[in-house]
Amino acid sequence: MDKSTVNTRVNPDWTRTESNDLATGSDPVLEMVIARIRLRAQRRVAWLRKLWSENRNGKEQPPNYHTAIDGILRDYNSPSAEAAWMAQDKSARAWNRELARVEKALEKDRESYFAILCRQFGLTREESDMLQAIIALYMEPQLESVYAYLQDHSGRGYVTESLITRLFGYRHTLSLSALSSSRLWGIIIEKECEHGGPSRFECDAHVFHWLQGKTELDESLIGIGHFQIPHDPLPGWPMDETVQYISKMIEKAPHQPLRLCLEGSEGSGRKTFAACVSNQFGMPLLVLDTNHVADEKWNQVYIHAQRQAYLDRCALAWSGHNIEQRRWPNIVSAFQIQFIICSPGQSLPSVEGIVDHRISIPALTIEERRHIWRRHVPVSATWPEEELEEMIQRYQVTIGQIVSIARHRIESIQEATELLKESSRHQLGKLAHYMECPFNWDDLVVSEWLQKYLEDFVFEAETREQFWENKNAQRLFPQGKGLIALFSGPPGTGKTMAAQVIAAELGLDLFRIDLSSVVSKYVGETSKNLDRILSRARQMNAVLLFDEADALFGKRTEIKDAHDRYSNTDTNYLLQAIESYPGLAILASNKKGNIDAGFMRRLRFILEFSRPDTEQRFQIWKRNVKELAGEGCLAGLKTKLHFLAKTVELSGAQIKFAVLSALFISRKEHSSLTIRHLLLGLERELIKEGRGVSKELRDMVLNGN
Repeated sequence: MDKSTVNTRVNPDWTRTESNDLATGSDPVLEMVIARIRLRAQRRVAWLRKLWSENRNGKEQPPNYHTAIDGILRDYNSPSAEAAWMAQDKSARAWNRELARVEKALEKDRESYFAILCRQFGLTREESDMLQAIIALYMEPQLESVYAYLQDHSGRGYVTESLITRLFGYRHTLSLSALSSSRLWGIIIEKECEHGGPSRFECDAHVFHWLQGKTELDESLIGIGHFQIPHDPLPGWPMDETVQYISKMIEKAPHQPLRLCLEGSEGSGRKTFAACVSNQFGMPLLVLDTNHVADEKWNQVYIHAQRQAYLDRCALAWSGHNIEQRRWPNIVSAFQIQFIICSPGQSLPSVEGIVDHRISIPALTIEERRHIWRRHVPVSATWPEEELEEMIQRYQVTIGQIVSIARHRIESIQEATELLKESSRHQLGKLAHYMECPFNWDDLVVSEWLQKYLEDFVFEAETREQFWENKNAQRLFPQGKGLIALFSGPPGTGKTMAAQVIAAELGLDLFRIDLSSVVSKYVGETSKNLDRILSRARQMNAVLLFDEADALFGKRTEIKDAHDRYSNTDTNYLLQAIESYPGLAILASNKKGNIDAGFMRRLRFILEFSRPDTEQRFQIWKRNVKELAGEGCLAGLKTKLHFLAKTVELSGAQIKFAVLSALFISRKEHSSLTIRHLLLGLERELIKEGRGVSKELRDMVLNGN
């Protein structure tokens, strides 16, 4: 079929208004269809009875097998002979006059659902005739006996090709190929019959119900689609630009299908936005979830969705994580206005004959978040104003998250905060590990200047949302509002603890990225894995911790072969991906020198964690002993702990584990923690580095010299 015969124009001139006749269950056009079939059947029955009467030769017995064969060979029942009889027979003339009146009225009809169906899908006269015969049978089931009589077979009380050819005066066959409109669109369905009989032709149930004025969802779309309610659009949504674009395209290219790709995070209101835009054109929006469509059912679902769009004049919105893998069949014409619900950066294969237009759904501004909290969570008006404002500015949420929280009937701001965290903790799955953040500033023993820079990082993280809403800031720093820091230094110097303190101070979750799930030996796979992490993390309020960051963001190498070129391409992508990430991320590395210098120049926070000095070591010894053994135990050990801090160079982590080991040794001996236990714990840590506690040191500590 030439697809140009199918009307794909979004026609604003017709709408589905329910007439009084349809409201009472009676459609005058369908009644005329039944009348037409009855009149044609009456003429055909009269003709067949004439033949059977002549074949009896005036005898009372019915014609036998031999006379039937003779009639076939002599072509008594030819279309031309039947047409000649109908033109001359007196009884047939009355039927002809009434039939001409009915068929003329049907030809003039342009407003009924049947006329719209034929015009919209470009049905031929043959297809229209067959569809009328099927509809008449559905509405008048007693016609089954008539159809069986006309086909001289008691088991064929249904529509066949031979029935249509003789009932409507065609020659011997119909031109209803597999590419005919009625077959492509699934309007007329051909079903093979058992025992080798002729095929049965039926009308699709949804189409038949539509012709009766019933608005319902196609059976094949149940569980997959739903109609979206168009709530009030948010002020920051690009409504005017989108409506103007669609209007321009409809005016300049009325037959051009449009695919509007709505890019945004989950819960950002993409479906509601699409419904608002559709509503501007007087169309409801049918949303379809491709995740629930089996591969073998995809073509049918796609065609039936397009068909429903034409029948009900509704726009379509396709969603689902696998939408980019779905191939749009080109055997039918796509409805003019369709939306694709996609994630930021998600690419979609182009479709021949369809124009794609990408639209970004912006994140909520602080003012919009404030408005939505008040609207959907009225109890928020009773929360402490300062705490509420802090939450609004700190947590970048979507309208979907706020609506979901409202369903939990929460009472306090603490409940709201915890639900916000829980709603996104599953996003990264096995790609990252959730880390508890029990530490505060007092637990972190670092130099004064380092703590100041860490506090600066926290301040910027807290206030950045409001700052980046400034248009000038966005223009001067187009990379966006991401905040990335590099923590470098030897193992055990507090890099991870600092990340935990920062996350706790911000009230955010901390996720450590598992490098084993990211780094791959295959070219391009590492980039895909990181992209998967960052795209999911965009929808979370969390801090990402990339441990051993030099393994991911290492230096680009000199190109010597193809492998080097591909490796550099991978590295370039990784550097650009993390640089453009809009959230909070901390890169931790023991090998700062291995990280690409060009990337480091773009980082605003590069903080060096050095091994603790004597005073810092003393503080760490004291705090751990106090926390694990109590204030009384610490009082008797302070002098010796100061001596250990001055004498033995250790990292903060080594001191913590030394105290932990000492505590378990004392518990095994059923005694209080002593300096001897601490020396044994210290020795365990030094052995890991090939060192040990010398006899002189032990004697000096134990004897107090």
